[in-house]
Amino acid sequence: MGKVIAVANQKGGVGKTTTCVNLAASLAATKRKVLLIDLDPQGNATMGSGVDKYEVENTAYELLVEEKPFDEIVVKDTTGKYDLIASNGDVTAAEIKLMEFFAREVRLRNALAPIKDQYDYIFIDCPPSLNMLTVNAMSAADSVLVPMQCEYFALEGLTALIDTITKLAAVVNPGLGIEGILRTMYDPRNRLSNDVSDQLKQHFGDKVYRTVIPRNVRLAEAPSFGAPAMYYDKSSAGAKAYLSLAGEMIRRSEQKTQAKRA
Repeated sequence: MGKVIAVANQKGGVGKTTTCVNLAASLAATKRKVLLIDLDPQGNATMGSGVDKYEVENTAYELLVEEKPFDEIVVKDTTGKYDLIASNGDVTAAEIKLMEFFAREVRLRNALAPIKDQYDYIFIDCPPSLNMLTVNAMSAADSVLVPMQCEYFALEGLTALIDTITKLAAVVNPGLGIEGILRTMYDPRNRLSNDVSDQLKQHFGDKVYRTVIPRNVRLAEAPSFGAPAMYYDKSSAGAKAYLSLAGEMIRRSEQKTQAKRA
């Protein structure tokens, strides 16, 4: 059965969408079956996957509100070789419409239940705020991957996010926890980055991925070409970092599976 991972941080500009697109592509390159769900009305993950958000017929709105069959909504031909549930401005209306429904917090969980075992990984790109879309993502997820910059305000944002995860786990999703903390836009020459990184490792231990994502021009350029970094410039430091992260995630998953069997 597929692992559902919400990629979330209530602070914007920390590399959530970049992580979703590039990690999905990296895992797909290892022959894993991957689905990316874009729940951000800005539709950046959709565009970064080579899908025009202005032209797409069905989006997460149709999945959450109209309950259209999954096969009618999913986009198969993305540049990253993974499947996609697209997003655009229509998804803003989904948040409003959801308020009319009973059990509105678990609409996404219910929609994914029939197809979850078709995938190895399902990533959900969350909006940078705690709204009904984010609540749906975390209700559907097995865990939360937190991308964050190593700066002072990011630590405050992380504290708020963990508080949110704890509250949601108590109310709608008892199994929800942190999948991992990913250090993004990392500059090892910056003393503050190193200090914050040390604090993260001290407080969260092995929840902090060993892989760090560097500041990289190619990562920033790739979305404008509608492609993950590994298909835009596979030799770039950013592309290599996300491939390394994919390998680390696979190893962690295999270790957990072996531990359960033992």
